[in-house]
Amino acid sequence: MSHIARAREVFAIELAALKAVGAALDGSFDRAVDLVVAALARRDKLVVVGIGKSGNIGRKIAATLSSTGSTAVVLDPVDALHGDIGILNEGDVVLALSYSGESDELVHLLPAIKRFGVGIIALTGAPKSTLAKHADAVLGCRVPKEACPFNLAPTSSTTATLVMGDALAMAVMAARGFKAQDFARRHPSGAIGRAMLVKVGDIMRRDGRNAVAPSTTTVKEALLVMTRAKSGSVSVVDRRGKLVGVFTDGDLRRGMASDEHILSRTLKDVMTPGPVCVLDDALAVEALRIFNERNIDDLVVVNAKREPVGLVDSQDLPKLKLM
Repeated sequence: MSHIARAREVFAIELAALKAVGAALDGSFDRAVDLVVAALARRDKLVVVGIGKSGNIGRKIAATLSSTGSTAVVLDPVDALHGDIGILNEGDVVLALSYSGESDELVHLLPAIKRFGVGIIALTGAPKSTLAKHADAVLGCRVPKEACPFNLAPTSSTTATLVMGDALAMAVMAARGFKAQDFARRHPSGAIGRAMLVKVGDIMRRDGRNAVAPSTTTVKEALLVMTRAKSGSVSVVDRRGKLVGVFTDGDLRRGMASDEHILSRTLKDVMTPGPVCVLDDALAVEALRIFNERNIDDLVVVNAKREPVGLVDSQDLPKLKLM
């Protein structure tokens, strides 16, 4: 078997595993979501516990929960038995990860956890295991087989557990009314946070760098306006100063191929009417969405009166660390 064929086999096995786990979801998932939402409403927290590969997956689940507004911390089972269990408070919810449900470190910890009066959600592939019997909700992660050719190395099972954690985090996020603005507040230094917190008016080119011309302006005159602004486009306005079109250097090149008199034409004859634009008080993420959906290099910025007050150049976005 070639390396690519082996890789495709792994993808196929793990995709089949995810479908099987998704199809087996039942009322326990609803109970788990309710437990988490109730705990967070009381300002309690989630404590994620797992050992080995399950511990690695648990750390990612905890990070996803925290970044989506669900306070979560990681507790190492071994350290917990030597004092770190003090992180638990009554009312917390423990997310316990163990595919077998019989991991010694976790099983030994369960009686101590129960004494704290916390809820327990088990993510396991063994619904009749010791862990499952101690849990208030069991999220089954049993997979048909591992992607390992010996059916030994945790592969499909860890993927399924991770996706189950993602599903729980997203369901809790929706149940709590968590919004994009809340997400941005938790990512102030990343591109996502900047795009969600910064407004278009903060990043646009304005004043002398914003080329604007009346629709009666000739193309030759408009080129001078664009050159002074060092811009690849000019916003075209009517007599009231309202945006009615846009003319770009690309329009010029295309026009010169078919019209030898284009430089003497007025903008109203050659412009693109009704151009794509964005409001100056919109979030920068809206500008990013438009650039991703439309094949444009420049985005005209207008105010509430539809007057062109700025321009967002796609070349500026990397410099602003917005993409």
